[in-house]
Amino acid sequence: MTKKLLILLFFLGSFFLQAQNLVWRTNMTDAIAISNELRRPMLILFTASGVPENLQNEIFKTPDFAVWSRDNVVLVKLDLSDSTIEQSDKEQNIKLKNAFGVQELPEVCFASASIRKNKTTFSALGKIAYKPGGAKAWIAESNAILHPSE
Repeated sequence: MTKKLLILLFFLGSFFLQAQNLVWRTNMTDAIAISNELRRPMLILFTASGVPENLQNEIFKTPDFAVWSRDNVVLVKLDLSDSTIEQSDKEQNIKLKNAFGVQELPEVCFASASIRKNKTTFSALGKIAYKPGGAKAWIAESNAILHPSE
């Protein structure tokens, strides 16, 4: 009995630890390359310090989101308050925020992008903010954005 309980605890601990190992890209150029290589859209999280963390805590830190994101999107986090990034990247992030029509932080935009002749073209797929209801409801709404015909 004790052995089975230990195995179960180990399995659950590994599962929850894996859920916390999300890979968030912070460089848009790298994210675009990975997105195109994997043929997956980007989930771009626009955030800043001091914004509510409901989206992070109730959605992104769940095992359901970890599994879903690994199979469906490339994660990109653009922190508009990050003082450690270069000025050019900060300006690029603000331009992207404005281009996607982000009004309140945090907000998520789904997009794909291509680079031709050193010019990046974004194709916005939709955006979504935090809504109560948990990860499964948020994922269902995200799937409706990413796969509108299904």
